[in-house]
Amino acid sequence: MKDVLAPSPVARWAIGLIVGVVFAVPFAATLLFTLATPDGGYSIDRWLAIADPTNAARYAPVWTGLGNSLVLAVVTVAIVLFLFAPTMVLVALRFPNLRRGFEFLALLPIAIPAIVLVVGLAPIYLTIGRAVGTGAWTLAFAYGVLVLPFAYRSIQASIDAVDLRTLTEAARTLGAAWPTILIRVVAPNLRPGLLAASLISVAVVLGEFTIASLLNRPVLQTGLVVVNRQDAWAAAIFTLLALAFAFVLLLVIGRIGRVGSGRNAP
Repeated sequence: MKDVLAPSPVARWAIGLIVGVVFAVPFAATLLFTLATPDGGYSIDRWLAIADPTNAARYAPVWTGLGNSLVLAVVTVAIVLFLFAPTMVLVALRFPNLRRGFEFLALLPIAIPAIVLVVGLAPIYLTIGRAVGTGAWTLAFAYGVLVLPFAYRSIQASIDAVDLRTLTEAARTLGAAWPTILIRVVAPNLRPGLLAASLISVAVVLGEFTIASLLNRPVLQTGLVVVNRQDAWAAAIFTLLALAFAFVLLLVIGRIGRVGSGRNAP
């Protein structure tokens, strides 16, 4: 039966158009800012200057920060997928009475200001620095905490949508071990939530500034601030490129999710 609460096609198109305009206007304004010339015309010279080898030293903080942010994104996503997600599955299957407490702890970081997190993490990072060094990748431990609220909601929605207990008991009855169950039974059924959690984690890592700045770690956002002090147009161009990268990543992850759903469909 058709869902009477669902918006009509006209309403969906109107909502999509309004949302699209709200997002497109700032991007278009930033693009025009990078193309505008003092005489009132438009030129792509500033965009070409980004690829000019003679300007490599000027824009080095951005490229260094981008490389560090990509490494941080990979490590943070690994923490979410291989540590946090299995823990959520374990709580759902073996310790359902702990769900409320676990949910409170997972959502707590969203209520704590970043500056407070840094004050609490600073002594920990002194120990981490002595143990494994002070590389930018160590920020992944802090980012793993920062993304918990967003990852929790995404993964928990998928857990609530499937009967994990029945699936795992059936797999155990057929002789599957727990690693096999997690990889071949649980993960495919939680694919939408895992993909959403991964995308949100990448977005948070690429956009985070406060923790990286206060802990003195070079990432994309701190690099943009450094370049902005020298060349505001270049900082705007790099911002647009970062947004374009995030948009392409969204499309790729969405496409992967649809392909996986199509394969799993009967």
